[in-house]
Amino acid sequence: MSEIQFSNKLLSLEDSLKYYALSLTSDMDKANDLLQETFLKALMYQDKFTENTNFKAWVYTIMKNTFINDYRKASKSKNSLSGSNSEFHLQVARNKAYPAPDSFYSTNEIEKSISALEDEYRIPFQMFLDGYKYKEIAEKLTLPLGTVKSRIFFTRKKLTSTLKEFV
Repeated sequence: MSEIQFSNKLLSLEDSLKYYALSLTSDMDKANDLLQETFLKALMYQDKFTENTNFKAWVYTIMKNTFINDYRKASKSKNSLSGSNSEFHLQVARNKAYPAPDSFYSTNEIEKSISALEDEYRIPFQMFLDGYKYKEIAEKLTLPLGTVKSRIFFTRKKLTSTLKEFV
């Protein structure tokens, strides 16, 4: 197939590809970007197309794979580094609700309940909240791994019953 025939076939699919891109992205601007990227890839890899096969399916596959790859990249890069001052910034989703004013009261009540626990339960639980793994807690407190897991489990149960109004 000549380059002119290839380009004409590709352009004849523009409307149906645009609708498909819109169904994938649900945003007209992103759909147009996806369409443009699909056209670019189809033209770049024109030599990869096998004649006497389904051209439309080949182009649709390029679009679908491009969308999937872009989605994976976007979901992996939820966090970013600011180049100006090297601070770590989390990208907050637009639809996330900010904590209600009374949630600070809840936090204080939770912290009081944790502080009121016996040391044998409070210390492993607090370490777990601080990000330690079960194994690390067991090593630092010289306790069996099963004991650490059960203490954290029972602490959760105690807190759940103590803080029923906040659950």
